[in-house]
Amino acid sequence: MTDRIYNVLFLCTGNSARSIIAEAILNRLGQGKFKAYSAGSQPKGEVHPYTLQLLKGMNYDTSFARSKNWDEFAAPGAPQLDFVFTVCDNAAAEACPVWPGQPMTAHWGVPDPAAAEGTESERHFAFADAYRMLNNRISVFVSLPMTSLDKLSLQKRLDEIGKSGAATRPSPEVA
Repeated sequence: MTDRIYNVLFLCTGNSARSIIAEAILNRLGQGKFKAYSAGSQPKGEVHPYTLQLLKGMNYDTSFARSKNWDEFAAPGAPQLDFVFTVCDNAAAEACPVWPGQPMTAHWGVPDPAAAEGTESERHFAFADAYRMLNNRISVFVSLPMTSLDKLSLQKRLDEIGKSGAATRPSPEVA
């Protein structure tokens, strides 16, 4: 891999929460090294209001945020992708489009905050927790020495990030 900006696509089914959050985080943390995008297999058509509220509260510019179909990134003229990460189990199980350029892929599943139930505070916490999980994984990703890893080593590291405990909430039994 060369010293250039890497294009990364985060996929989810609805493209209203997790993938949008991941796009925002990577564009902030990877500025100058990565350009993030997000899409969904069955986009909701709008970004979840809690997603926007969370990102705005953390001083993210949300003008980029829109729910879009992953077909946009398989169409002629789309950015050539270097990495594609699924952040929900449904998208990981679906047959993805053929991405031009054969990007590296990994599954970084995170629970869907939009499916959270409970009080308003509990639902907001689910979004904050998804942010924390994604931020942890993306922080590790942006620190990888891209130019010194061969493809096999890089793929192994991407898979390890997806399985990392950084994305799981400790159980109450754990001290």
